[in-house]
Amino acid sequence: MTTPHTAVVTGAGRGIGAATALRLAADGAAVGVLDIDGEAAARTVERIRAAGGTAHAVVADVGDPEQAKGSLAAVAAELGPPDILVNNAGVIRDRPMQDLSLDDWDSVVDVNLRGPFLMCQAVRPYLLERGWGRIVNFSSSSALGNRDQANYAAAKAGIDGLTRTLAIELGPYGVTVNAVAPGYIATDMTARTAERMGMDFGKLQQMVAAQTPVRRVGQPEDVAHAVAFLVGEGAGFVSGHLLYVTGGPMR
Repeated sequence: MTTPHTAVVTGAGRGIGAATALRLAADGAAVGVLDIDGEAAARTVERIRAAGGTAHAVVADVGDPEQAKGSLAAVAAELGPPDILVNNAGVIRDRPMQDLSLDDWDSVVDVNLRGPFLMCQAVRPYLLERGWGRIVNFSSSSALGNRDQANYAAAKAGIDGLTRTLAIELGPYGVTVNAVAPGYIATDMTARTAERMGMDFGKLQQMVAAQTPVRRVGQPEDVAHAVAFLVGEGAGFVSGHLLYVTGGPMR
């Protein structure tokens, strides 16, 4: 990054979000580390500062309009106006469709789709004032359909449409909007999936790796590298794009 930037990464307490926050800080951005878990956010900030970077932790529920606005105001007051937003926060409630409760549906859609919409809406004034900005939303390969994930797949498919629409609306103001769609990434979330399936996490990773063209599962840093490209100065002509980080082509 050739000029100072302030990035906000949601769900940055662990996993892909933490890896992304660390990567953007290493690239020179001051990073607002947002998470609903304050202790996890603080740990990510400690790691960034230990590596010589600048970061500030903010506890926020991205699905709440006031907290979405307040989190950005807190980052702006501490680190400067945000001009990069990475909407990573996500939850899963995986069950067959007939077993999904309304709470299962609402909680997943609120965090995975409503949250990014609210954060994009809240960050818009900062980006327009600067006349430059980057938004990266998190989709998923599951948006193409995945067993026991009707709620998650629907939310992530919604992200794809939101991303394309905001790219059209915000492009004239110097703002690009893109999405990354991770495949199987080794995180706490996929570990819980293995537990739900009654499988050993290591064995599940071996099975997935054998079916992946590059013959390994993804790591959080793989996704962080993709995000770093999309928020960089060199990606100014890339907007409305969905970048799969899946170790091979999607069918």
